[in-house]
Amino acid sequence: MKIIVPMAGRGSRLRPHTLTIPKPLIPIAGKPIVHRLVEDIVGVLNQDIEEVAFIIHESFGKKVEQDLIAIAEKLGAKGTIYYQNEPLGTGHAIMCAKDSLSGPAVIAYADTLIRADFDLDQNADSVIWVKQVDQPEAFGVININEANEIIELVEKPKEFVSDLAVIGIYYFKDVAVLKNELQAVLDNNIIHGGEYQINDGIKQMMAKGMKFVPGKVSEWMDCGNKDVTVETNSRMLSFLHDDGEKLVNDIVRIENSTIIEPCYIAEDVVLINSIVGPNVSLGKGTHLTNVKIKNSLVQTHAHISNAKLDNAMIGNHAIFNGEFTSISIGDYSVLE
Repeated sequence: MKIIVPMAGRGSRLRPHTLTIPKPLIPIAGKPIVHRLVEDIVGVLNQDIEEVAFIIHESFGKKVEQDLIAIAEKLGAKGTIYYQNEPLGTGHAIMCAKDSLSGPAVIAYADTLIRADFDLDQNADSVIWVKQVDQPEAFGVININEANEIIELVEKPKEFVSDLAVIGIYYFKDVAVLKNELQAVLDNNIIHGGEYQINDGIKQMMAKGMKFVPGKVSEWMDCGNKDVTVETNSRMLSFLHDDGEKLVNDIVRIENSTIIEPCYIAEDVVLINSIVGPNVSLGKGTHLTNVKIKNSLVQTHAHISNAKLDNAMIGNHAIFNGEFTSISIGDYSVLE
């Protein structure tokens, strides 16, 4: 089994946090989004992973590439890096990794997290992960027949088709079939919304009679902008706490402070006269003094003092001193 992970650009909707680190590497409950995503997929598949291929922009840099390869190797897989330097769509991104498109594979976009527990339908040519949503008109959705087979993909339907939204994770029994169809999309310059789309390759597979079935997830968490990323961090902390995972490092200095679970607190964090939690992630080396903080995500080596924070997202090496309650400041920012 292979996992193909298109990572697109840095993530403009999450600036300033993505100016120095790509969105898929922003930590959720202490672990990068893409790392959690790949681990969750491996847990669902319950199969050995041969390769994890990441499609990134070349500007991400060698350090990011090394981190991504390390994620694959931690799972016992080969890590491969491909480049998509022009934003030409999902179909184009996948084809940037065409040398890895063979055999069974999962394709997963790296700005989402899931919770799921099901077995793959081994008789299907493809599984498309979906989640029941309240406003299907805002999403791409699937249309299924009485046999629970997907017969149509509809983008942002004006009239009700179904409430099962496509979340951007796909399984293919032989991803080389998709590669062939996407090559035809590129060769024939089939463009929608100014881009080459994976859906056009999938639709051609459906037209040839291949069997597509839905795979439903219990939780689908977005990391598109600051507010939903903070919310996703809170939800993930709750899941991990319920799973019994140890979230507070042993190497934490606590002086006259209280931790209200669930919280992720990394090593070398210092808490002085502070109340932390619930639903807070503090990255390595962060210092809090006279702080009350809840429902927030703080990355590494930040120094925060004299603050009451809720729904806050603070970047690496930031310095913050004040009374603001809902903030979004990026790496190396200083507020005094």
